[in-house]
Amino acid sequence: MTASRRLVVIDGPAGAGKSTMARRLADRLGALYLDTGAMYRACTLRALRAGVELTDAGALARVVDEARIDLRPDGAGCRVVLDGEDVTDAIRTREVTRAIRHLANAGEVRARLVAQQRQLAAAWQGSVVAEGRDLASVVFPDADVKIYLDASPRERARRRRQQLGPDAPSLAALQAEIEERDASDRGRAVGPLVRVPEATYVDTSSLDPEESLARLVDAVEARRP
Repeated sequence: MTASRRLVVIDGPAGAGKSTMARRLADRLGALYLDTGAMYRACTLRALRAGVELTDAGALARVVDEARIDLRPDGAGCRVVLDGEDVTDAIRTREVTRAIRHLANAGEVRARLVAQQRQLAAAWQGSVVAEGRDLASVVFPDADVKIYLDASPRERARRRRQQLGPDAPSLAALQAEIEERDASDRGRAVGPLVRVPEATYVDTSSLDPEESLARLVDAVEARRP
């Protein structure tokens, strides 16, 4: 690690605030924001549109091989472009969220996307802030700074309901979905969600965005050479 180039990885469960906090931290550090989850979402959207059988790991791997995914930095973090189409909003639907576990659990899919994520980080000349599920343990085990961002299932459900607006499902239904996703993420055979011992743990359940960002900045500064 050097003062001019650092690799910071943020792992944690769905809805803990990783995307928001990683974007803000990247902005604070003048770093590239790498949303690895968006790559899985983009491939999931492609599979759904193509009518691919989601339990067919080989077919899902072909979806990844044929997909052209481009993460384009912008003022709000990054735009996600799939096969020439901006799908930044389309990949955040509940349909994609419910289906993404099939790609996340497929070893052939993960191997391909992990390779792409490493290439993206290696090609960037400056610092990188990446967020996902298995970055500290699998994708970037030699990262300079490792952070595990967490929040209670109920708080994550409350945030999700707020994002979805007046037509959102009940809090209980969203919490059940989140807990099911957590179990899938932690229980999968390949690249499970884990908290590595050396990661700085940050629970955002009772923190506002500014307080959460301050904790992340402190974690990075603690590892400054």
